Amino acid sequence: MSENHEPRRTPLYDLHLAAGAKMVEFGGWLMPVQYDSIVAEHRMVRRAVGLFDLSHMGRIHVEGRDAERFLQILTTNDVSRLAVGQAQYSLICNEKGGVRDDILVYRLEEREYLLVVNAANRAKILEWMDWLMAAHAPQMSVRDRTLETVMVGVQGPAAERFLQPFVDGGLGDLRYYRGSTMKVSGGDGFVSRTGYTGEDGFEVILDSELGTRLWGEMQAVLPSVGGALCGLGARDTLRLEAGMPLYGHELGEDINPLEAGLDRHVRLEKPDFVGREALVRVAAMGPVRRLVGLLVKDRAIARQGTPVLRDSTEVGAVTSGSFSPTLEQSIAMALVATKVATERPEVEVSVRGVAHPAAVVDLPFYRRPRG
Repeated sequence: MSENHEPRRTPLYDLHLAAGAKMVEFGGWLMPVQYDSIVAEHRMVRRAVGLFDLSHMGRIHVEGRDAERFLQILTTNDVSRLAVGQAQYSLICNEKGGVRDDILVYRLEEREYLLVVNAANRAKILEWMDWLMAAHAPQMSVRDRTLETVMVGVQGPAAERFLQPFVDGGLGDLRYYRGSTMKVSGGDGFVSRTGYTGEDGFEVILDSELGTRLWGEMQAVLPSVGGALCGLGARDTLRLEAGMPLYGHELGEDINPLEAGLDRHVRLEKPDFVGREALVRVAAMGPVRRLVGLLVKDRAIARQGTPVLRDSTEVGAVTSGSFSPTLEQSIAMALVATKVATERPEVEVSVRGVAHPAAVVDLPFYRRPRG
């Protein structure tokens, strides 16, 4: 079933317009792609803090006696390993092992979970969950709270210092990939130490009214900490530098997680999950292609679909590419033949028919400084 409607607007839409955002359609939503320049916003996150509207992401609650058993069937990772308050990156696969979506799973209580899914896949995943529930008849409930809530990201080395005044509770005690219910801006919210930028940061979920108020309060003090409102453009270049996959680029129904280098999130020892048999075969034979990083040796930008060549023979294709504001050079991720990924020969990217030399490198391109 497809959703035929005008693009949705998050509760923060009017605030984005007032701040001068350039709006674009993304995943069925009108979202800010940039406020200032993408490069300026990107660098602000690396140096201080950036504020992102993530309300387009799907937020699905799963609760009940069979919730864990159901999620073990639905996802590739091992949900039973989650403690209350812990988050887990996972994948939802089709029967052939291709990726239907990559998600975060939070264990909120012993029998209650939160799934954060990609905006464009929310309806598809809800339908898939309905189908699996009909097949397995679990005793549980599913509630889509996407339209009732706001989700904001606070990302950057100054994220904790910036967010702490708005939160009752010590953010310093919240470890990476952990979340907790807290008082935020005077109301109930859920705060997790997660993100999609390669920096330290937090994601906050609140009801729509409270979330709108919090955004306005944070926006007012951003300049005092050298921070900025940030759009999808900076979010994309930040995640690319951090080597984080984007659905529709590094992941898709025809790309399996082993090809994408996500082996550690696929628990083949689990007795059963959708796509397991296909992935067992891939693991036994080895993926025929793998995801790698490319450093393009001039300033040519290799966008998605750009052919990767070795000795004039096509050996793969770029999945994402951009100018890296941190490295100050052109970078890309690409799915290439396993032999190329292993041997790391010199390759070329064919941009509009012109070959540009590139080096095959490990991901990520960027790791944040520690300490």
